[in-house]
Amino acid sequence: MLQTEDDSVYPSAILRSLVRTIRKRQATFLGHVMRRGKLEHLVTTGKFEGKRSRGRQREKIMDGLATWLGSGKVSDILAAVKDRDLWRDMIANAYKQDT
Repeated sequence: MLQTEDDSVYPSAILRSLVRTIRKRQATFLGHVMRRGKLEHLVTTGKFEGKRSRGRQREKIMDGLATWLGSGKVSDILAAVKDRDLWRDMIANAYKQDT
């Protein structure tokens, strides 16, 4: 059995826990913003008129949450946000599976 020092394991465990907490808070905030349907909704979904900039596109919040929640499509997330109980269940399941 491979043994490691506590100094090397402890920071990675804290980082993993921190990332899980951040993703959960992002998802909770996203549900709040999407249900309001104001300017924040436009910014979060990234649907603007005009040309895209050149080069590699930045990763969007929606794409990152889609992979974390296990849903391949952003449209599935937008539909789930409308139902508050379903959205909470999706966040809770993703948080449990991310351990």
